[in-house]
Amino acid sequence: MDKITEQKLVNKNINPTAMRLLVLDFLLSQSAAISLSDIEKGLSPADRITIYRTLKTFEEKGLVHAIDDGTGSPKYALCLDECNPNEHHDMHVHFFCVTCKETFCLPDSKIPGITLPAKFTPQEMNLLVKGVCSNCVN
Repeated sequence: MDKITEQKLVNKNINPTAMRLLVLDFLLSQSAAISLSDIEKGLSPADRITIYRTLKTFEEKGLVHAIDDGTGSPKYALCLDECNPNEHHDMHVHFFCVTCKETFCLPDSKIPGITLPAKFTPQEMNLLVKGVCSNCVN
């Protein structure tokens, strides 16, 4: 663990406990979004409930966002720095590879704006593209 990891927690008003530092460090080392069970395997013998609560705290404070990729298990990825407890700014496309089953954030691919009828108030949007990632094309 380093001071940068700890500072990321402090910047989001999250008390930097040992478990929170471990979970954040693990998330920082990932190239794709990751499920609770995969985090649990990576941090074994850490307690599943503690990891889950840590992820929920991170989500509430704007440090991670959950992605519903259709697998039945949410995946977690780090948020952009602009996210905060009141509003996530992760309005980007997510890509699910049907071959390796990895879910990727594509922050440079923004979700296009949509116009809803006046009686609808959006609270969140998710755009998931399914296909084959560059690692699996070959």
